[in-house]
Amino acid sequence: MKILIVDDDKEIVQLLEIYVRNEGYEPVAAYNGKEALTKLNIDPDISLIILDLMMPEMDGMSVIKEVRKDSDIPILVLSAKTTNMDKIQGLVTGADDYVTKPFNPLEVMARVKSLLRRSQGEVIKDQPDVLNVGPLVINKDSHEVKTLKGNVIQLTALEFGILYLLASHPNRVFSADDIFERVWQQESVVSAKTVMVHVSHLRDKIEAATGGEKVIETVWGVGYKVEGH
Repeated sequence: MKILIVDDDKEIVQLLEIYVRNEGYEPVAAYNGKEALTKLNIDPDISLIILDLMMPEMDGMSVIKEVRKDSDIPILVLSAKTTNMDKIQGLVTGADDYVTKPFNPLEVMARVKSLLRRSQGEVIKDQPDVLNVGPLVINKDSHEVKTLKGNVIQLTALEFGILYLLASHPNRVFSADDIFERVWQQESVVSAKTVMVHVSHLRDKIEAATGGEKVIETVWGVGYKVEGH
């Protein structure tokens, strides 16, 4: 797999290249947002993006917006912006995970491997191959979600993981921490906010594709669930 590393700090890029190679991946370097988009467009084998937010020519947020127009490739943000609101903004824009600078390269690689497992479909085991939930048909093997009319709903790997977790346990309420630990398979002090953002994106996509039907319910103060049918 190829990992696109995007940062205007060449020392950070070089450091991450070493760790990416040590994990058996092939690093691809870019030093600004425009260069990142060019390399992503010409190389279909890139499987994940490690992305700085504060860069010249095109910042990371703009890169995420452009990528998310037609791709669900996992994006891990690295940023010197450390407040929860900054993290939430990154997630709302379309990032899958967020690590603040200065960072531990081993933590970055743990997040990378976790995101790649999600995108390769390893998050779900010992569950039915196909689920029918309300207006949706969810296929575990192809990681595809369709409406009953056959329209495909484009979801990121994490959004699919959340939906499948809830749909495969109808009527069970999962807290944000439960969802984060099961889908992301890691712990985080901002897990509740992270899950909230991804659930909101997931709902918007489902409602847009189904004419406003609500599949995921909020149980206030507890978590989220999908009603059994």
